[in-house]
Amino acid sequence: MSDPQSLLDLALRKGVSVATAESCTGGLLSARLTAAPGSSAAFERGFVTYSNDAKIELLGVEPRTLETEGAVSEAVARQMAIGALTRSNARLAVSVTGIAGPGGSEHKPEGRVCFGVATEAGTRTETVEFGPRGRDKVREASVAHAVEMMTAALKEMPDHSGEGSGPEADHDSAD
Repeated sequence: MSDPQSLLDLALRKGVSVATAESCTGGLLSARLTAAPGSSAAFERGFVTYSNDAKIELLGVEPRTLETEGAVSEAVARQMAIGALTRSNARLAVSVTGIAGPGGSEHKPEGRVCFGVATEAGTRTETVEFGPRGRDKVREASVAHAVEMMTAALKEMPDHSGEGSGPEADHDSAD
């Protein structure tokens, strides 16, 4: 299991900056990542796109995809991750969209969360059924899963640490 500090350390070693696009986690993933000391060297930015309008305006999610697939879908998670990647200076972006609860439906139950990870090599999505564990537990589990997905993607990425456009190029000391 990976933790935010280990993820950021790996990103820094590889010269890769990261971005997030969050819906049901409402910025919790970004908060966990930026709580780590030195996070500004690897965390590029976070988008909190709770509403469909925000997903469209900030990340370029297609309205048609939202209409046909719904916000809680791998198609939207894919577009969110790609949008975060292309609208930032990051080399790795993750997206989280789901139903933290309470609520849900027969077709989209509470605890269903869709994730996307985008890099220059491509995009991967998956859906996890956390079940009706309660809002806080679903959100925490979603953050942990997103960190795991980002860590796995980072391990597959080439080393960019020698390039001048890595996260250290735009580093501020705000942490």
